[in-house]
Amino acid sequence: MSIKQNRGRQWLEWRQRVFVVLQVIGAGGCVWLFVALFSGDMGLTRYLSMRAHAWNLEQELSALRRENTMLQHDITRLQHDPAKIEQLAREQLGYVRKGETVYQLAPDPDKKLESLSKP
Repeated sequence: MSIKQNRGRQWLEWRQRVFVVLQVIGAGGCVWLFVALFSGDMGLTRYLSMRAHAWNLEQELSALRRENTMLQHDITRLQHDPAKIEQLAREQLGYVRKGETVYQLAPDPDKKLESLSKP
């Protein structure tokens, strides 16, 4: 059987002081970590805003990819589909085939003047 020596009152007081100092240092470290978590260049608020920005960029990228796919499909149709070329020529350039009659309706000038004069 081994008997431990009594270290005395001074040893107990010194041990308590060390324990209190370590508690204060630990509490200060926790406060510092808490402040660092919510502030600074790489804090939690910055992280959340960066994550939201990344999500917005992903949405924009997927929309651009969809638009790119549609435009590639239109390019393919314009290169290989004569009906699509004819449709665009008729709509945008006003082209007509030989033998077709074009009717252009002009607005009635009297009605236009009446609508401008009414409040």
